[in-house]
Parts: sequence; structure tokens; C-alpha cells
Amino acid sequence: QVQLVESGGGLVQAGGSLRLSCAASGSMFSSNIMRWYRQAPGKQRESVAAVTSDGRSDYVDSVKGRFTISRDNAKNTVYLQMNSLKPEDTAVYYCAADQGAIRYWGQGTQVTVSS
Repeated sequence: QVQLVESGGGLVQAGGSLRLSCAASGSMFSSNIMRWYRQAPGKQRESVAAVTSDGRSDYVDSVKGRFTISRDNAKNTVYLQMNSLKPEDTAVYYCAADQGAIRYWGQGTQVTVSS
């Protein structure tokens, strides 16, 4: 069982930055693939970024060059640094952990980017 708690969301002006954090419980954190998803009003949830246990990362095209996913296995925490934010980045951001065939989800944190 993995529990995930996101933090760091908020209201920011376009061009600004936020850093999201996701604290995970459980001793298997270092072996999990960790992911960030987002869901905007009226839209489907989409994958934003992922990081493997050995630090390899991948991003959706719309955030490449602006967002950075990282992890600190000693702290059981994954981060999403978001720079040059745009109004279209407004969404609820969710952390997810893949442990084998099971995906665990956090409760989400709201990010609102004003123009």
C-alpha cells in the first residue's frame, strides 16, 4: 500500500513558477515509477511527466523545456518544478506511483495560472 500527499499548488501569474511536492509512504518508494498527471475542467486526465527509479524522465510535449520532474529517494518525495507557467497549465495536478501492476494516486493539488 502506498499513500501519496501532494502539496505546493496555488495561484500564480503567467510566466511564474511553482514547485509541487509529493510525499509517499511505504518502503518501496525507490523502486516505483513516479508520475505527475493533471486534469483541467472538462478535460481528460493527462500524463505530464514520469521518472523511473534510476532517474530517467519523460514529459508530455506541451511541458518540455518548462517542467522538470525529480525525486529524492531518501525523502520518499517526488517533485515537479514548473517554470514559465501558462494559463493552459491550470489544472488539478495528481501524483501517481506505479508499484508493479498497481497505480496509486494522491488527492491532487490545484494549480491556477492567471493571464
